[in-house]
Amino acid sequence: MKHMIIGASAAGLTAAKTIRQWEPDDQITVISIDTKVHSRCMLHHFLGHHRTAEEINFVSKDFFSKHNIHWVKGERVTSVDTEKHLVYLECGAELPYDRLLIASGAQFVIPPLPNFREAKNVYGLRDLSDAEKIDAVAETGKRCVIVGSGLVGLDAAHALSKRGVHCSIVEMADRISPLQLNATAAKPYQILFEKAGCTFYLAEKAADSKMDEQGNITSISLASGTELPCDFVVVAAGVRPNIDFLQGSGIETQRAVTVDECLHTTASDVWAAGDVAGITGIWPNAMQQGEVAAKNMCGTKVEYEDRYGMKNTMNFYGLTTLSLGINTPEEGDQVLERESKDSYKRFIIRDGVVTHVILQGDISNSGFWQELVKHKIPVGHLKKSVFDLSYADFYQYDPDHGLFEWKSV
Repeated sequence: MKHMIIGASAAGLTAAKTIRQWEPDDQITVISIDTKVHSRCMLHHFLGHHRTAEEINFVSKDFFSKHNIHWVKGERVTSVDTEKHLVYLECGAELPYDRLLIASGAQFVIPPLPNFREAKNVYGLRDLSDAEKIDAVAETGKRCVIVGSGLVGLDAAHALSKRGVHCSIVEMADRISPLQLNATAAKPYQILFEKAGCTFYLAEKAADSKMDEQGNITSISLASGTELPCDFVVVAAGVRPNIDFLQGSGIETQRAVTVDECLHTTASDVWAAGDVAGITGIWPNAMQQGEVAAKNMCGTKVEYEDRYGMKNTMNFYGLTTLSLGINTPEEGDQVLERESKDSYKRFIIRDGVVTHVILQGDISNSGFWQELVKHKIPVGHLKKSVFDLSYADFYQYDPDHGLFEWKSV
């Protein structure tokens, strides 16, 4: 059996390892445009010169040889023929498969702003190659405009400011990291970044730019009229799945690849996992999807159940925050907050169920809250304060089986 995997990140390599465990003698091929395995969660450490490219590798150096996996690296997939079971590469090669996993990830989006898509000094931060480009320009460029203040934008600002680069962060919302944080949780981070030399432009948006004869943007104009001089630009305004090469393949795509409960696509013998499947965008979930897809590729039906993916943890300048669920209250929701000197907690309760949690400073017991949000466990009937809830309120000991199990709620 020939197993082929497009992508060498969390989902792809987890799948490759799982297939080898289940099928010791099958052929496994991994194709990737990347030439080095790396964790995109660690790119800011590379950019900040805290770790080398080798040190953000999330598998062992002998991973491919140890598991007898053929890695076709530095090659781009141009198309897939699901009828002939062939994958076509930019170099002209045609590779046959029996089972195919699409784990091609996502790419950053450059917004349609004047000069942004033409300029030479506009970068995203999605892969190691992106970080290497920013790393090189940051050696001489000391003024950077970052468009977007989500986790990627803050990662870039944190790394670059430590290298002496002044970062101007432009954010359309009235606070930083608006998808994860409310105003109260966002403010301490803004203060910490400002102390490090960053400048925020909130409730603002880039409207225009100036480009020199060499094709580099030299300044960005905001809608308010403020002009921000810069040596380079980092765009952190979202991503989209890498699915362009699937046109005409017979694999259904919308915003992402369409998959069923077993991560099978609409084409026979083809699965998808990770960002390209559009289910969740976090690393642990991508690994779980890779494992589930691999087991199905080996003939065992396994469903992917963890479609809850709104979980983010951030830690900047020693301040840690965990955000779970959708950070947008609706009419009729109950919003509860508790703030002390060293911590902040916020819960959104909808119809008796916790839909969003922010834990800042003290994030202990976070696994418990993830279970509540993920499984939509009712809490409205409980008499005690939501701030005082713990596993003991939902688990009971089963002496017959020697296990703790969920209470009937």
